[in-house]
Amino acid sequence: MRDAVVVEAVRTPIGKGKPNGALAHVHPVELLAHTLRTLVERSGVDPELIDDVIGGTVDQVGEQAMNTTRYAALSAGLPESVPATTVDRQCGSSQQAVHFAAQGVISGAYDIAVACGVESMSRVPMWSNVPEGKDPFGPGIAARYPEGLVPQGISAELIAAKWSVTRERMDAFAVSSHRRAAAAWDAGLFDAEVAPLEGVTRDECVRPGTSTEVLAGLRPAYHDPGFAERFPQIEWNVTAGNASPVNDGASAVLVMAGETAARLGLRPLARLHSFAVTGSDPLLMLTGVVPATEKVLRRAGLSLDDIDLFEVNEAFSSVVLAWQQETGADLDKVNVHGGAIALGHPLGASGTRLTTTLVHAMRERGARYALQTMCEAGGLANAMILERI
Repeated sequence: MRDAVVVEAVRTPIGKGKPNGALAHVHPVELLAHTLRTLVERSGVDPELIDDVIGGTVDQVGEQAMNTTRYAALSAGLPESVPATTVDRQCGSSQQAVHFAAQGVISGAYDIAVACGVESMSRVPMWSNVPEGKDPFGPGIAARYPEGLVPQGISAELIAAKWSVTRERMDAFAVSSHRRAAAAWDAGLFDAEVAPLEGVTRDECVRPGTSTEVLAGLRPAYHDPGFAERFPQIEWNVTAGNASPVNDGASAVLVMAGETAARLGLRPLARLHSFAVTGSDPLLMLTGVVPATEKVLRRAGLSLDDIDLFEVNEAFSSVVLAWQQETGADLDKVNVHGGAIALGHPLGASGTRLTTTLVHAMRERGARYALQTMCEAGGLANAMILERI
């Protein structure tokens, strides 16, 4: 069986997903095109050799409609003969793109593929693809879940309550994320992965001076009287400080067969070792990272102790901390360069952003195995294991 390797990985700096954000003036197609162009330039690969470009975008509407990935590839200057498609597995969209690219390479359908993602939440806000008054779920879901599903913020609160994750722990985890991200920037550890864009050189949401005292002053972000009555166990501890912000950004990774990399004289950053995807309770929604972690380890024939580094998407502090309680993972190995709470969470770009950060961190730290997993709306999760070679 052929193997699939990552030979290059890049991302934009991540901007605030607001009208005054550093990247708000950049069209999402151009955000993604910038990473694709940089990916080709840094790798030196002839773009004619790329078999497919697979991109993730969550809100596929407005300026992110009409197969954004295809037009980003064209804008980046890739040949018209190179195809592209856009996928949606919610927050894990571009991680799913990595899975698809690697699986295509392993099967022999591709020799070289790009996995990527983009989200401009300043220009296409979350839920823009659901017009007011429209039901995206349908009557079958209403019948199966008669009490109704809940927004992600409520799921994060339910997770905090179920796993007894306190406000203090969530805030402390958030502070750690900011400090790790700031330290990584100061040490130049993001230099190899970030492609500056129009004068923007650093992630906009990293706050090195934040503290638990500052975060303790923030109000609950999702308090709702109706949900408070329905779920009396919720203590309303999720805030803007211990959750990921809304952001603009793009990222991309170049995946190819190991034999292709050798023929082209390219040194892989990591081998894409094993993959898993799973569904979970759509009410709790964000807990799929636990069974996904178990599933991918089982498929890989590895144990948690074999993993040197983890990337667990920081949609909310409560998600990562509940995952840690269930798995027993060492938090010192988790999101070592900070996570989405500090760096940001441009939805469709986050999967390949995590991969980009992870493969560079593996090389910098000499890690052999790394595991990446992401929670996703609707009760889904992706997980994969990478191996340094």
